[in-house]
Amino acid sequence: MADPMRIRAQVAGDKATVRVLMAHEMESGQRKDAGGKIVPAWYIQEVTASHNGKPVLTAEWGPGVSKNPFLQFVVRGAKAGDKIGVSWKDNRGDTRSDEATVS
Repeated sequence: MADPMRIRAQVAGDKATVRVLMAHEMESGQRKDAGGKIVPAWYIQEVTASHNGKPVLTAEWGPGVSKNPFLQFVVRGAKAGDKIGVSWKDNRGDTRSDEATVS
């Protein structure tokens, strides 16, 4: 399983800015290794985020996203103490889910 995501959620007024750093190699499938063989594609396909269990974001990604991707979004109606959950699934079927508390 992949390393944990670093999730930070800071409230300002009635909105929370959520920043997520995901640990993933994100291989496009177009590169060749030292032996000349194509390195197989391996990338995050779907990212979902929730606020207190309710979905607030769904994103479909492809092989063009960089290694260890960073995602930032704003959640309206969030307040200190609320839970923000983020999960992803890659093209090999691996998944990762993590949660943070809004501060």
